[in-house]
Amino acid sequence: MADVKRILVGQSGGPTAAINSSLAGVVAGAREAGVEVIGMRHGIQGFLAGQTVDLAAALPDDAAIELLRHTPSSWLGSCRFKLPALDAAGAEAFYTDAFAKFEAAGMDAVLYIGGNDSMDTIAKLGAWGARVDSPIRFIGVPKTIDNDLVGIDHTPGYGSAAKFVATATSELMLDADVYDLKNVLFVEIMGRDAGWLAGSACLAEPDLVLLPEVTFNEDALVERVGELLERQNTVVIAMSEGLREADGHLIAEKTVAAGTKVDEFGHLAQLSGPSRYLASLVGGRLGVKTRAVELSTLQRCASHLASKVDLDEAFELGRVGVHAAMAGESVKMCSLTRTSSDPYSVEYSLVDVLEVANQVKAVPREWICEDGLNVTEALRAYVEPLVDGLPEHLAAL
Repeated sequence: MADVKRILVGQSGGPTAAINSSLAGVVAGAREAGVEVIGMRHGIQGFLAGQTVDLAAALPDDAAIELLRHTPSSWLGSCRFKLPALDAAGAEAFYTDAFAKFEAAGMDAVLYIGGNDSMDTIAKLGAWGARVDSPIRFIGVPKTIDNDLVGIDHTPGYGSAAKFVATATSELMLDADVYDLKNVLFVEIMGRDAGWLAGSACLAEPDLVLLPEVTFNEDALVERVGELLERQNTVVIAMSEGLREADGHLIAEKTVAAGTKVDEFGHLAQLSGPSRYLASLVGGRLGVKTRAVELSTLQRCASHLASKVDLDEAFELGRVGVHAAMAGESVKMCSLTRTSSDPYSVEYSLVDVLEVANQVKAVPREWICEDGLNVTEALRAYVEPLVDGLPEHLAAL
């Protein structure tokens, strides 16, 4: 294989407070290696449409890279574009065109920063590259606030989002408890298939935490809330937007507008509102005041509460991606393993992206209380080092 001289990098899927730190790590790593780095505008979809940016010119010095590290959202833009299966109708024409464009642009390696669907992209490009004996190397750099990628202890973006969730939940708990009356607050947190982010609310110590890993039961919830209200005025419930009933249907399906579309990957395009449904249910059954608060996209863009641990790890994983490509690796995802929680430390490595793509890492069942209405101390111990501390005025409560 020829030495890597030019790297193409893109960002895909939902933004986070740390995804630009990974991009900064790629740019810094490429600069250290004397390699040119080109950015995709709006992910692989934008690249195929001819949209690129010279990152050396756009980020000319260390100050620009440092600013990028702390910038929220996806600086290059993003996309949700599903590559065709290799044996699908039209796949040969699609991949032939894509690889012709990689080669015409002189790309020796492609790094893609994203979550599960992005690792699917790397897996498919790598598989086609192997089929046609292409020398181009394909490396995935992980990110997702959902923390649901397998093959890694935790994903960049999760620590910062968890810090925001725990902080916002703490503040909402204080706000909910100011009146001398019975009331129930539902805090709705992102998480389609895995409850890692909703689980991070445990740092705020709400009364209940509801995750999608456990079948949701309306009667059990109402009964527990009623018991809590017998001895306290305020009940606070942190809940995942991905809660499902025994038949597998999302609670959100009861609240989204009829005809709501799905995205390229078959996901319901609008997954929100189950907190409003449950607030109405509990209020009607128990005759108490209820409120639903959706933290929504603030969870993934609140850079004012970014975790330093998260930003540092995201940056390093970007550098690891460059080093992997330089070493001749391909069809791999950059990863990290926790070696200690106290003092906190990690080691960086690579994993086969084929073992990551299209898999979902769930919260272990043993980290969820037996009745499914809260989480155990094990989840708190897992999350705590990643958020790098809550704001001082809340940590002292």
